[in-house]
Amino acid sequence: MVAQIQGEEMNNRRKLIISLGAGALTAPFSSFAQQQSKVWRVGILPGGPLTPRKYQWDAFRQRMHELGYVEGKNVLYEFREPDKEGAPYDALAADLVRLNVDTIVATSVAAIAAAKRATERIPIVMCPSTDPVGSGFVASLARPGGNITGVSLQMDDTTGKRLQLLREIVPKAARVAFIWSAGSKNQLEAAESAARQLGVRLQSIEVNTEDALPAAFDAAVKGRADALMVAQTTFSTGLRAKITALALNHRLPSIYGLPFNAEAGGLMSYGPNDSQYYRQAAVFVDKILRGTKPRDLPVEQPTVWEMVINLKTAKALGIKIPQSILVQANKVIE
Repeated sequence: MVAQIQGEEMNNRRKLIISLGAGALTAPFSSFAQQQSKVWRVGILPGGPLTPRKYQWDAFRQRMHELGYVEGKNVLYEFREPDKEGAPYDALAADLVRLNVDTIVATSVAAIAAAKRATERIPIVMCPSTDPVGSGFVASLARPGGNITGVSLQMDDTTGKRLQLLREIVPKAARVAFIWSAGSKNQLEAAESAARQLGVRLQSIEVNTEDALPAAFDAAVKGRADALMVAQTTFSTGLRAKITALALNHRLPSIYGLPFNAEAGGLMSYGPNDSQYYRQAAVFVDKILRGTKPRDLPVEQPTVWEMVINLKTAKALGIKIPQSILVQANKVIE
């Protein structure tokens, strides 16, 4: 009788252990299945009107697709774009918070700042920020510490190199106009430092609205500028076609920070490939949607740098690009 009772107890224990083990095994699979069936909502605050930036977000979407996100099936992109360059973002960011999106991807200092003001709960991915620590978005690059992480684009690190390249192409350039806008003062300071070392006189011209651009170029000509540098900002990104056209019309050899400026008609560009850091931002979004907290994701910087030279513009300006520069170019537009 005792043996029978003990046997029943053993059987009951086995059943309990099997039941608990099965539960432990099925719980993660059930959670994973639920996660896979979820339709994620990714809020996006572009750096300005979407049309001139479409190729950047195409790169972002492509990388998201490579990571397993199919638009309309398991992810929805909620774009909230301002109606013009330099327009405010607070209402747009608040709208994304009301939608309760799963994460927000923000481009430009103004967009990131608006998203930060709107929420301390929803993860925010910078794409990119020019100075995330100085802007107060993260505690440090290695340990962001809050609900914000992403890509940092330190354009001031290469500002001196761009001025040096411009001098090599235009050796007689004693005066260089530098057009910058809000959020790029660190690039101005870097340009001033490089100008002192190179013996160049730098003319600082701040421009924050599209309507002010023609007057800015008139000021550069009146200041007898021999060449032009443009700070790389979301403002100059959206207005690149107008800026490069004005530079050519005023016969100012110009250098920029991103490839699309030279492709749009600028003489030359040197800096990161912007499509690459939009792809980097997609990886951040993927990690966050899979459960990693922004505070645990160190801020990254672009790793691919390119030099693009527009020989058509050089010919129009009567400039011969030195062979020593041409051999360094990743792309030459003829």
